[in-house]
Amino acid sequence: MRWWRGLDNTPDDWRGGVVTIGFFDGVHLGHRKIIGLAVERAKELGVPSLVLTFDPHPAEVVRPGSHPALLTTLEFKAELLEAIGVDALCVQPFTLEFSEVTADEFAAKILAETLRAQVVVIGENFTYGHRAAGKIDTLVRSGAELGFKVEGVSLLHEDEPETPVLSSTHIRAQVVEGDVAGAAHGLGRLHRVEGVVVHGDARGRTIGYPTANLQETPWAAVPADGVYAGFACWRGRRQPAAISIGTNPTFAGRERRVEAYLLDFDGDLYGEYMAFEFVAQLRPTLKFDSVEALVSQMALDVEATRTATTSV
Repeated sequence: MRWWRGLDNTPDDWRGGVVTIGFFDGVHLGHRKIIGLAVERAKELGVPSLVLTFDPHPAEVVRPGSHPALLTTLEFKAELLEAIGVDALCVQPFTLEFSEVTADEFAAKILAETLRAQVVVIGENFTYGHRAAGKIDTLVRSGAELGFKVEGVSLLHEDEPETPVLSSTHIRAQVVEGDVAGAAHGLGRLHRVEGVVVHGDARGRTIGYPTANLQETPWAAVPADGVYAGFACWRGRRQPAAISIGTNPTFAGRERRVEAYLLDFDGDLYGEYMAFEFVAQLRPTLKFDSVEALVSQMALDVEATRTATTSV
């Protein structure tokens, strides 16, 4: 998949195709339904499929300080889009000036003039333009005047026609509550947090459970404090891991950390870029009366992790 920053940098070879637009945080099941149709239409027409997305999140520009936690980094979003079959990704910097583009200007200057879209595929709840003035019906009218077709996609489950797919907002709430299994159901995959492995207190190694401490990426949607079964992923490897999130109250910790004990692994991971995938919450964060009690519980956590990740 080819991708670039800025609408003005769009190569001529990637204009004139099928376009879909959105922030697409998480690239969840609803997003996949929309994007999948765009890919399908592009193949039928023999033209490129292009996703137009934005960075940073529009909320941070329109209402500074309101940036939501993110389910995906931009790089992982690109990986997920490529896996669906998208040909090209344009990442438009979302600025205050861009936020003031009217709905009519968006349709005429961006979709018709810059991207030369033949078809625009969007979700039925799509809004665009200054103050979200544009809706699907206004885009249909603009498309008829400017020469592109518009297809709206229902955001209901195909196998559950009365049930809407979960939104990014709903999935973020599940993650924050620690319901990583519920989040996985809405995402269609395991939720993950990414970052570089950094030095911690090295206390885990002294008690037989060395951990990889993750310096997560900015705005990451980190699950609630607790212990989780999951995986650590890096360099094409995927290792079962017991993941702990919290301040480590047994040792009077103050800094909230995301760290993982990798099962059946012994090696140096400092400086590695790694992703932690979450399968299930095992228990809340607890304060133990002794190190021995903590070690006993960690042994149980490891076995629970092994069981939970066996069939994933």
